Amino acid sequence: MLWILIVGGLLIMMGQHDRSEALFYYFRLEDQVPETHLLRLIEKHISFAFVRERLKASYSDTGRPSIDPELLLRILLIGYLCGITSERKLVEELRMHLAWRWFTGLGFDQEIPHHSTFSKNRHGRFQESKLFEELFEQIVLQCVEVGLVQGKHLSVDGSFVEANAAKESRIPREQLGEAAQVNQTVRQYLVELEQQNPTDEPVHEQKLVSTTDPDATYATKGGTPARLGYYDNYLVDNHSCVIVGVQATAARMSQETVAAQDMIARFAEWQGRDPESVVADATYGNGEFLQWLADRSITPYMRTRDSIHRKNSPFYGPERFTYQPESNSYRCPAGEQLNYVGLNVRNRAHAYIGSGKRCGACSLKAQCTSGRYKYLAIHMDETARQRARGLVHTPEFAKAQRERKKVEALFAELKNQIGLRRLRLRRLKFVREQFFLAAVAQNLKRLVRFLSQPTTPTVEATT
Repeated sequence: MLWILIVGGLLIMMGQHDRSEALFYYFRLEDQVPETHLLRLIEKHISFAFVRERLKASYSDTGRPSIDPELLLRILLIGYLCGITSERKLVEELRMHLAWRWFTGLGFDQEIPHHSTFSKNRHGRFQESKLFEELFEQIVLQCVEVGLVQGKHLSVDGSFVEANAAKESRIPREQLGEAAQVNQTVRQYLVELEQQNPTDEPVHEQKLVSTTDPDATYATKGGTPARLGYYDNYLVDNHSCVIVGVQATAARMSQETVAAQDMIARFAEWQGRDPESVVADATYGNGEFLQWLADRSITPYMRTRDSIHRKNSPFYGPERFTYQPESNSYRCPAGEQLNYVGLNVRNRAHAYIGSGKRCGACSLKAQCTSGRYKYLAIHMDETARQRARGLVHTPEFAKAQRERKKVEALFAELKNQIGLRRLRLRRLKFVREQFFLAAVAQNLKRLVRFLSQPTTPTVEATT
């Protein structure tokens, strides 16, 4: 119906839409999803068929048919791809979103799973089968096979993610037994400690333990106030910005290098060779990790972690002394010999000393030591540390440090777009699920974009 209005001598034709519903529609979800939509690209290039085969043994041959586990996984992936961290909200949005229904295969006449279904499967089949870890590995291997991941130059870093627990929930460890009488989470935590399963990653011992999430660590990173949380550790291929390793650990710096070794070794096993280089910040520059890289001929582009005393010392450092392997001694800048006296186990350093007679008469003593004689501590892995120091002023080091910014960008995407600034699940085994699915979502975006690039046909030259 058209309404004809005369305003100021002008004729205005204004349409009016009637809200009426037809009895029948010809409607296909397939026609409503654009060819360039992210979910359509994922459906085109990624197969989730392994899910049913992987979980087949977890289902009974009798009884009512269960909800398809592949359907549950697809719904969970949508949440991470679209930044919806609440499963209750995810189910509500799924009722109205056409592209989501198409991706999950749910028609308008099919019932959407209840949000509690995800929790039941999480504590059962998904957790026991390590489904999310296998999904992550499948995507990484596909990235390697199609040539997206080169695997030569890697970056590693960790980011603090706040736990779903308040610092006020912490109590002394001695009171856990009493708290377990009324708190199921604490009760289960103590049972697991008694079992001492060696396959699980040890959690950092703390004097105060949260009754809400006993695995969470009270810590800080980057100068922020201390909170309960975990470290999300990423190993990233510098060429493609694809995450090739992910691990959840306690929020302790010592855990970062342990996670880095595990992720590098696992990825090297997948591709059949070690990477050529690894870049990281100074947190990873301890002697043990640098030696571990040296044993595998991996170039370390990271600054060493030196003590404050050494950094601010006005005296000669170990690099000014020359090692003499035939006598296991060092020669000082003045040409005098420092003899070996033993190993300091606590500092992991070999000790060498001069003599009071020679050092007292030395013209360089003011630049060497303030003591009666020179005490030289050589770290057990000093050779690897010196190798790392020698790379700091090279162009390759500067380039590698610029590449490391990609890891920080991935963590920014994790917290700002995926919404994992604060965890929703509790306990380390379920935190792993969130970190794996988040990394899968980030990798999927890069993989399908790479596979969807238009290919330019080559024209053969005519003679």
